[in-house]
Amino acid sequence: MNPWLAAAAVNGLIAVAAGAFAAHGLQSRLDAHSLQTFETAARYQMYHALAIGLAAVVPRDRFATLACVLFAVGIVLFSGSLYLLALTGVSIFGLGAPAGGANLLAGWIALAYAALRKGRMP
Repeated sequence: MNPWLAAAAVNGLIAVAAGAFAAHGLQSRLDAHSLQTFETAARYQMYHALAIGLAAVVPRDRFATLACVLFAVGIVLFSGSLYLLALTGVSIFGLGAPAGGANLLAGWIALAYAALRKGRMP
């Protein structure tokens, strides 16, 4: 059982659904900037769903697991805040994006470290 691979699949599913919703259900309801914000959230969610999937297949590595956690938190904070901002127009929701972005960056650092240390003992 690989719960991180399942999390990657669920996030990919949500990202595709969000993108389709933006293209077909929100185009007439949101202004261009809000629609672009929503699409950015879906795109970054998909990128990082794939990143979770990549990190999930690294055999038993605590830094790869850390990368999964950081990517998941980053998705919630970054994409979640942008989804809320786009749908509500309430600017305070955008405050989660920088923290989410920092988690996404940290996830890539953790994944790179996991890849570089795989030749050594954990």
